[in-house]
Amino acid sequence: MEEKQTKKKKKERSVLTKANKKGRHINVPLNILRVLVIPFYYLLKPFRFYGNRKVPDGACVYVSNHYTMLDCAYVASTTWEGLHLIAKKEVFETFGLRVLAKAVKAIPVNRDGNDVRALLECFKCLKNGEKIVIYPEGTRNKTDAEMLEFKHGASIIAIRTKTPIVPIVLYEKPRFFRKAHILIGEPFEFSEYYDRKLTDEDYVEADTKLRNMMLNMRKEHAEFLKAEKERKNKKKGKA
Repeated sequence: MEEKQTKKKKKERSVLTKANKKGRHINVPLNILRVLVIPFYYLLKPFRFYGNRKVPDGACVYVSNHYTMLDCAYVASTTWEGLHLIAKKEVFETFGLRVLAKAVKAIPVNRDGNDVRALLECFKCLKNGEKIVIYPEGTRNKTDAEMLEFKHGASIIAIRTKTPIVPIVLYEKPRFFRKAHILIGEPFEFSEYYDRKLTDEDYVEADTKLRNMMLNMRKEHAEFLKAEKERKNKKKGKA
């Protein structure tokens, strides 16, 4: 029995990535995918970033709304460091996707979001100075709603590890041969919740603040686009 348990432990692969001499956490399979997939994806579904595209090295929690399976391409374009995608466990049930998910060191999570093991994996990665990616809507948005309600997880992870959050908002659902607008917010921390004994209501409050912030980013961009359109129309009128 002891030998079997030892073998099982050996088979369990750590999701942690060792830092290189420069202190950066590099995932080679992910970098290969960046080079091969992102340019091709850009040709089919072009995109433009608004905000500071280069995210600093080190630990952070990317939080993004979610439309398609390849939304991770936008996050992956902001850094050359490794990313730990929080992916539903169903992804790991298909051979091809399982191999890919393990190669890029994704973290499996139950759909209900109540997964202690996944939380602990996230804590380990962030404390190791790495980056994780969370889609708090919990599933792809196939509705007409601007953004689905957030499930618990993003605020808990960021607050308990005292890690900056980088909000990324897909302005609209990416479409073929139509430029998508990807909004990148400045990193921020929920420092007002640090070193406090928090209740479930506190975490819900933090998640609500985060969602409202991301909705506001979308609203501000809509106003920016409207102003740009009016400016161009005036310029045409003068011409």
